[in-house]
Formats: sequence, structure tokens, C-alpha cells
Amino acid sequence: MRSITTKLILAFLSIGIVSVTIIFMTARWNTRAEFISFLTDQNRTDLVTYLGEYHSANGSWSGVELILVENRLPQPGMDPIGGPGMHGRIQPFILVDPQGLVLVSNGKYQQGEHVSEAEIRSGTEILADGKRVGILIPLRTPFEGQPRELEFIERTNLTLLYGALIGAVIALVLGIVLSRTLTRPIRELTQATHAVSEGDLTQQVPVRSNDELGELAQAFNKMSTELSRSVNARKQMTADIAHELRTPLSLILGHAEAVHDGVLPPTHENFEIIREEATRLEHLVNDLRTLSLADAGELSIQLQSIEPQRLVNEVTSLYQFQAQRKNIAFDLDVESDLPNIEVDPGRMTQVLTNILDNAIRHTPEGGRIILAAKEMDHMVELSVQDSGPGLDVQDIDRIFERFYQVDLSRQRKDGGSGLGLAIARSIVQAHGGQLSAESEAGTGLKVRIRLPKKL
Repeated sequence: MRSITTKLILAFLSIGIVSVTIIFMTARWNTRAEFISFLTDQNRTDLVTYLGEYHSANGSWSGVELILVENRLPQPGMDPIGGPGMHGRIQPFILVDPQGLVLVSNGKYQQGEHVSEAEIRSGTEILADGKRVGILIPLRTPFEGQPRELEFIERTNLTLLYGALIGAVIALVLGIVLSRTLTRPIRELTQATHAVSEGDLTQQVPVRSNDELGELAQAFNKMSTELSRSVNARKQMTADIAHELRTPLSLILGHAEAVHDGVLPPTHENFEIIREEATRLEHLVNDLRTLSLADAGELSIQLQSIEPQRLVNEVTSLYQFQAQRKNIAFDLDVESDLPNIEVDPGRMTQVLTNILDNAIRHTPEGGRIILAAKEMDHMVELSVQDSGPGLDVQDIDRIFERFYQVDLSRQRKDGGSGLGLAIARSIVQAHGGQLSAESEAGTGLKVRIRLPKKL
């Protein structure tokens, strides 16, 4: 199989050879035709001048056959009437009088015949003493030319041939250079792709241009970076899952073995610890299953038309007691006459509870949480604003990643699995919505949910 470099070289060479050949043939034909035309025009001009002088000197066309039949012109300085010393071949012509009557038989016509009007119009007038005494009409016969004239044409054709060969060589050299230049990014991409397929996800290729190949290189670099980040995130997630599972499993196994061995008494408190850790383990497994279904696009969504205010009120009722127990003010800010949204009420309640769990966990005693709903940009926006310590800008975009932990003020506590916001994002995206957050350190965190309103 030929490489693309070879194919490009052959393509450039073929185009160059075809182009040079066409130019060579066209120039060769045009050079010959133009040279013949030049000689014909020159002979015609000289012959018309001579014939005019001949008629003026003789007062008639008597003896003009010597010129037209024998195709000779007088040498410079010789008597224009004729005689020895005539030289040079001339293009055959027909000489007719002003009425179109042939004066000299010369191949095509006999003396005394009339020529057509078209041929008369193609001829050149002969003037003697200011009067029109005849018309010179060229005969279309093959050009024979003098040896020096033919030699000139051959030299010209040879020069054109050399130029064509040089052009073909230049086309070959340019084809090699251009093909290697064009295929260099492709070769680099191929090598990088093989390296990635073998597990080296750090591959980056240089971007050498702003054309399609440059865009391809940029796309590859972005893909390689994202793939590397994704693989590292998967590895980290696997490690995090193992860690999250290890803690409740260790507690369950430890207490169960201790009770079994008689180290701990089989009391209600010890069995309650085992039950709580098992429940925590079950929640973690359910969260992982929800994320797995969302990743596979198989998350069950049962859409219903619902009023945003009703959804907000139902969620608020679930958290009033927790907020009061922690001495946190829980306020609502809901616009009136909001359009309905088409969502799965259970899934959207899960989204809001995951966000509110996070807000309750990180809002200090005496703080405040605001649950708001309003219409914005043809969408309905639900938001949760807490008065916790907030986040740095570099952490905002990563809080929706699985098991991601920020500073100590936002580490998981009180049974948090670290999957709540990741699950919330997956559910919102499954509804065709957007989930985002904004915060500054010390100002709390605001999470926004934007959902399309029902048409």
C-alpha cells in the first residue's frame, strides 16, 4: 500500500507534467504560427511595395509573372523592373485587377477568372501613383520556409522543450517538499495515536498551522488531555469508592466479630452501630447505581407538569425541622405566577435535597439558607443560597465531580458520601437543564438550577 506521501508526490508530479506538457505544446504551436504569420505579413508588405513600384515603372502588369510564378524578389539596390539578381522565396499570392479578374495564373485560378468577393476582401490593395491598380490575395499553402527560418523555429522548440523538462523537475522537487510538509502533522498524529493506544496518555502534538490540520492537532491534544484527566478521575474515583466502602464495612465487620467473640456485649447500641453503617453503605451503593444509570443514559425519568412553587414548598417542609434544630433561618423567595415546569417530581426532589443537605451541613449555627424560584431567560431558575464559608474560585467548577473534596471547611462530615452534587448534576442534565454554582470565600455558596419551562 502506497503512503499518502507517495500519493501526494505522484499527484504533484502528474499535475506538473500535464501542465508543462500543455504549455509546451501550446507555446510550440503558437510560436510556429506567429512566426509564419510574421513572415507572411513581412513578405506581403514588401511585395505590395515592390509591385506598386513595378506598375509605376512599367505602366502595366506586363512581365509580372516572373515575380509571382518564380517566387523571387529583387536584391536591394537592383532594378525593380526585374532581371537577374532576384532572390528569396515568398508566400504564393494571386494578383487580380481592381475588378477581381486574375492577372497571373498561379495554381488555384487561371488567368482571366474572377475571384470571390470574400477573397477580394482578404487581399491587400496595390497602389501606383495614388491609384488602385490591383489586389494581392495570399494563397493558403503549407509553410516551407528558408533553412535559417526553420532553424530558428527548431531552436525555439528546443528551448521550450528544455524549459518543460526543467519545469517537470521543479514540479517533482516541489511535490516531494510539499508532500512531506503536508504529511508531517499526519505522521506525528499517527505516532501519538499509537502511543495513546499503548497507554501513554501524555501525548501532545505540535500545532504547526491554522488550517484543518492545525485544528486536527488541537482536537487531538484536547482529546488526549481530557482522556488523561478522565482516566485519572476514574482511578481516583475507584480509590475513593474503595475508601468509602472500606469504612462502613470495617465498622460492620469489626463490631460483628467483636459481638461474636464476646469482646462486645450484644446490646442494642452495638447492633444500632452495625445497622447505621449498613444503611450508610446501602445509600452509597444506591448513589453509585444512580450515577451509573445516568452515565449510561438509562436513568428513569417520569416527566410531569408541576408548579415550581409546589415543588419548593414540599422540599421546604422536609428541612424545616433540621434547620430549626441547628438554629438556621430557612427562607423562601418565590416569584408569583411562575410557569409550570415539566420534570420528574421525585428526581427533582432528590436534586434539591442533595443540594440542601450540603447547605445544611456547611451553614454554621445562626446562619441562613434561602431557597428561591424565579423566571429568567425563558427558563425557571431554582437556587439555594447558604451563608457558609464559601469556596475559592478554582474549586467552583469541581464541586460537581464525584468524591471531590475541597478545603477542610468543606470536607465530608456527618455521613456525606461526596456524590450528592454529582448526582444532582446528572439528573438536571437528564431534564435538559443546567446546574451551576457561584461563590467567593467567606460569602457562602449559591447553587443554581435552570430548567426549561413547559411550552
